[in-house]
Amino acid sequence: MPKAAAPGRPPAPAPAGLTVTLCREPAEFRALAPQWRRLHARCPSATPFQSHAWLYSWWLSYGVRGRLRVVLVRRGSDLVGAAPMMRTYRPLPALVPLGGRITDFMDVLADASCAEEVAGALAAGLRRAARGTVIDLREVRAGGAAELVHRHWSGPKRRLADSMCLELPGLPMDALIARLGSSRGQRVRSLLRKLDAAGVEEREVPAADVPEAVATMLRLHALQWRGRGLNPEHLRPRFATHLSRAAAAMTAGGEAVVTEFSVGGEVVAANLTVLSPTLTGGYLYGAHPDLRATRVHVGTLLMRHGVRHTAAAARATLSLLRGTEPYKAHWRPAASTNQRLLLATRAAALPLLLHAALASLRAKAAGSPRLRRLRHRVRGARGGSLTADAAPPPQPANRPANRPANRPASPPASRTAPPGTPPTTRDWPGTATPRAGSSP
Repeated sequence: MPKAAAPGRPPAPAPAGLTVTLCREPAEFRALAPQWRRLHARCPSATPFQSHAWLYSWWLSYGVRGRLRVVLVRRGSDLVGAAPMMRTYRPLPALVPLGGRITDFMDVLADASCAEEVAGALAAGLRRAARGTVIDLREVRAGGAAELVHRHWSGPKRRLADSMCLELPGLPMDALIARLGSSRGQRVRSLLRKLDAAGVEEREVPAADVPEAVATMLRLHALQWRGRGLNPEHLRPRFATHLSRAAAAMTAGGEAVVTEFSVGGEVVAANLTVLSPTLTGGYLYGAHPDLRATRVHVGTLLMRHGVRHTAAAARATLSLLRGTEPYKAHWRPAASTNQRLLLATRAAALPLLLHAALASLRAKAAGSPRLRRLRHRVRGARGGSLTADAAPPPQPANRPANRPANRPASPPASRTAPPGTPPTTRDWPGTATPRAGSSP
């Protein structure tokens, strides 16, 4: 049982029948895995990024000693709520969710059978854990459990827009193509026939082989974007270690699938897809650059793969995750904006205003092409992540004449985040990574 909020301090106030404690030790967080999995399954809004496998692995690679703060709510011995958080001090002191910028959706967990009561208890626990600093809940997906906590919060609070996401309904490929219109639909069908003619074989990698497959995926990813704006974080050992460890555990638990694509017995592409009962999302892929000269259209290959996993399990949503790149618009997705929920006590009202003001300044910077170019040059000189101003990848030889020359036929290496979102570099269908040299 995790210890109380601090030695000698009673648990935080909570509705009758619930107790709130604070886990601050990584070993205790690790031991929560079985209970966390059961709670994750009972929270309908949970995404794969709230799984214990993802969050604990992230902490091992990116966490800072002494800053772990996981608020836990129990009804008797059952875990019915959790808020996985950590303290941070840059650019301002705050309590923030685990996951950092390589995580597309952040949220708390609340058992659906008592979600309102749990939200009130989480609010009480977060208030004590924050100790006068601002609680900054970023990248909360629409309908997330954190919205309930925001509603129950009694002090100063703000609701801001965060990253834009694009989503498709969980339909079979034929139904998605029918939504595109005759011209675009014919183009997609032609690309699918070329994939079949090329003899592309798919292999879902078993959990035991996932670390090796992830290493292959990252090698292909680096080879694919070499010299063309590769995100430096994807080359770092901490990212490779986290992704390998998390993907293996998530695959074993049915929360992810790693797929290798082969032609003639040689692996030419690999992809990591995250899964939940209601959502499929493509997180990261790698493809050999020689595919650009073949009949294999990587974007269509990955979309077909995602559609199959979505439709086969009757999942409601195929999420293209964060970013609004033009190539996604071809599929006519619906836009959904993540939320940024700021919470504070009355004593921390001024810091909350500073957080909101900083977010506004970043929104203006994100909307200024001139500032984006300047930021890109500065980060390039410091070896940091490249923004969407990086040159797009070269076009494949078989690019049709009616596609503009500056539109990549396969997913771009980077993209511009919507206003209010710190600059990130992302991949199909989307992963954001921290700037080089920044703390998670």
